[in-house]
Amino acid sequence: MNLDYDYVIIGSGFGGSVSALRLTEKGYKVLVIEKGKWFKGEDFPDNNWQLKKWIWEPKLGLKGFFKMTFLNHVTVLSGVGVGGGSLTYANTLPIPKSEFFKTGSWASLNNWETLLQPFYKTAYKMLGAEVNPKLFDADKTIQNIAKNSGKEAHFEPTKVAVYFGETGKTVSDPYFNGKGPDRTGCIHCGACMTGCKFNAKNTLDKNYLHLAQQLGAEILAEKEVVDVTVLGNVDGSDGYKIAYKSSLGKKENGSVTTKGVIFSGGVLGTVPLLLKLKATSLPNLSNCVGRFVRTNNESLHIVTSTDKKPKDFSKGIAIGSILHTDENSHIEPVRYGEGSGFFRTLSIPFVYGSTVFSRALGLMKLIFTKPKLIFKTVFAKNYSERSTVLLFMQTLDSTLQIKLGKVTKMKTEQEEGETPSAFIPEAIKLSEEYGKEVNGIPYANITDMLLGTPTTAHILGGSVMGESVQKGVIDKNCNVFNYKNMMVCDGSIISANPGVNPSLSITAISEYAMSTILNKSEKL
Repeated sequence: MNLDYDYVIIGSGFGGSVSALRLTEKGYKVLVIEKGKWFKGEDFPDNNWQLKKWIWEPKLGLKGFFKMTFLNHVTVLSGVGVGGGSLTYANTLPIPKSEFFKTGSWASLNNWETLLQPFYKTAYKMLGAEVNPKLFDADKTIQNIAKNSGKEAHFEPTKVAVYFGETGKTVSDPYFNGKGPDRTGCIHCGACMTGCKFNAKNTLDKNYLHLAQQLGAEILAEKEVVDVTVLGNVDGSDGYKIAYKSSLGKKENGSVTTKGVIFSGGVLGTVPLLLKLKATSLPNLSNCVGRFVRTNNESLHIVTSTDKKPKDFSKGIAIGSILHTDENSHIEPVRYGEGSGFFRTLSIPFVYGSTVFSRALGLMKLIFTKPKLIFKTVFAKNYSERSTVLLFMQTLDSTLQIKLGKVTKMKTEQEEGETPSAFIPEAIKLSEEYGKEVNGIPYANITDMLLGTPTTAHILGGSVMGESVQKGVIDKNCNVFNYKNMMVCDGSIISANPGVNPSLSITAISEYAMSTILNKSEKL
């Protein structure tokens, strides 16, 4: 057949971007289809009160890049746009501890820790990873907590995808021998997660995607894939037809044909699409689609200082440091830039309780016993400058299953291990310690408090690796079982709990998967 493309990649996040570059380097004709928009520095909001520029919810007229998805067991924060989650993530690039590589459905398929070492190095190089050179007030507060608890040796600056250089100075491409775009030294404004307006954050449109386009890869933005059908043989060996619709503006439908397809839309894009396709055009997909979904066992608290002369917690990079509290857990101080106080509207004082009623009573008690502190926190001026988001993560494992919902697009069911909870004792203790340091109290997402469910920025799994179609959706090289020239490369392939930001691991595993594909000239 005379097909339009050799590969169509659905999604432009970490896995999709890696795939786009490496396949074009191998001589393939590649199209990337992305649901979100292209963003340049001037397109990003000045702060997160500019909802139209920040939040992605097109039905409400919000055309930004940050999305909140409310599921039964968890609230998920994710990114939408050319560059995927890199547009809004906090830049951190940690390698998980050894346990990650030895657990989960992928554990027996390879010696992953050894195999992936060179691919982690490549990912570091491509993403411009550097150790944060400067600590600011939020980092120093965590460092002080580490000292007080005798764990100062377990505190360290983060390794991040940021160009530091000389503050505010623009230079020619420092990474790819002049093939990349100019870069500007970080000004430590803290606005990484509302989009870097100053050209310092190493988002995927400035490395993988930029280089892929130079080699001929095409990127079709503001289009959402709605169907994938086989051409000819039922195993897809003759190719696929990819149907899409406009996600913004004038509604236009279209389709392309391709020899191969790579799903890279992240858990919230790939998994519901695969579930839909399994029920319609791709019935031979594994029954494991949607299974073994993990939340990174994390918790998010916000602490606002009520000091008369507070420190400025908005200065720095989004996450500049990390404290490893034990072998399974760590905490990171997260910041938003000046003026970004939107989350004030979505949070209430954190109170522990086993039921909604007990938490409501606890909240009333807190209001009556500490009214002045509550008032100062709720009505604090310069909210982002006074506030720190505390991100707590654990490697302890539990899984959910995602299914298509009848009322909502997706729903979750508890699968293995303990139900994800907003009430992690270690996280509560650390948040209270931080509160004492800055004269504040922990707050949490309203849904966390009402429903007892956590908020995560790192939902993983749903298209995991397995030794057979009965135990996974993809094989050890990210090939989809029962279909030819079909792969998954995104967060849904993560098959164990990393307990850290997974972006680097998604990048490294995708690099490995692409290394298993022959050059186009070798296939002919």
